[in-house]
Amino acid sequence: MSYTTAAVLGAAAAVLVDVVLLRTRLILRGVWWVTYALVLCFQLISNGILAGRGVVRYDPAAIIGIRVAYAPVEDLLFGFALVLTTLSVWVWLGRRDRAPR
Repeated sequence: MSYTTAAVLGAAAAVLVDVVLLRTRLILRGVWWVTYALVLCFQLISNGILAGRGVVRYDPAAIIGIRVAYAPVEDLLFGFALVLTTLSVWVWLGRRDRAPR
């Protein structure tokens, strides 16, 4: 499986977890996109430092070749999936704790 395929599947799975499984529907809210934009800025800085200095290397055959801040664009999908899944679970757990018993 290529890095590109894994990144697309990861992002799709995160959206399904958010919308279908946990029903938090964060991606439908403006506050999610503002939050993600802030996280994305720091992700680009981190990617730029790590990939730009050669700490992290990518197999050219496993990526599509488009780079943002020295890292493959696929990294943005993985970051999206990571943040969305984490926040979806956090919101879901918070709702569950507040539910009447």
